[in-house]
Amino acid sequence: MRVLVVEDDKRTSDYVRQGLIEAGHIVDALADGREALAHAGKVSFDVIVVDRMLPGLDGLSLVKGLRASGTTTPILFLTAINGVDDRVEGLESGGDDYLVKPFAFSELLARLNALGRRPPAQVEKTTLVVADLELDLVRRSCRRADLSIDLLPREFALLEYLMRNQSRVVTRTMLLEQVWDFHFDPQTSVVETHISRLRAKIDKPFSAALIHTVRHIGYSMHA
Repeated sequence: MRVLVVEDDKRTSDYVRQGLIEAGHIVDALADGREALAHAGKVSFDVIVVDRMLPGLDGLSLVKGLRASGTTTPILFLTAINGVDDRVEGLESGGDDYLVKPFAFSELLARLNALGRRPPAQVEKTTLVVADLELDLVRRSCRRADLSIDLLPREFALLEYLMRNQSRVVTRTMLLEQVWDFHFDPQTSVVETHISRLRAKIDKPFSAALIHTVRHIGYSMHA
């Protein structure tokens, strides 16, 4: 594994660094939180070890900054701050584990190895794209060909489901269950009505249709 150790106490940093190297890992060691934030944005690490009391940028702020920048690397806090509230604060800031000083190196190594075995976190998409249609799930906005499209909440949910299943055929039953949470057929034209309204907004004003009817089955969204 490649490990980043962010620790301003040189004795502790050297001890951890040497032990990890002897265990076969590649180690980068830094003493400043702000430098660590910049370095982690340039180099890919398998695990990051962070002290809470750091110059430049404290450990909590460093971890929050890493998470805000999209870093999903597992992070272990290694610190003398050991209150229950402090541990909770560290984990809620984005840390994955918390080890209190003084510590046994064998335990630190075991925890880092466990974090390193975790499968990579799946990054959730915040924008869905089909051809020139974009759906921003965070801002709850929709655009096609750089034109803003106003959608009602149910229309937004319907379009999101269709876009997440791009090029797949989705049935009326699937739409009723996933968009309306109906696990029975209400014997209404609710799906057809909303599809028609959606088409009027995202297809009709443009040259190419994106929502296609698959006869006797359902709908498919593709360019």
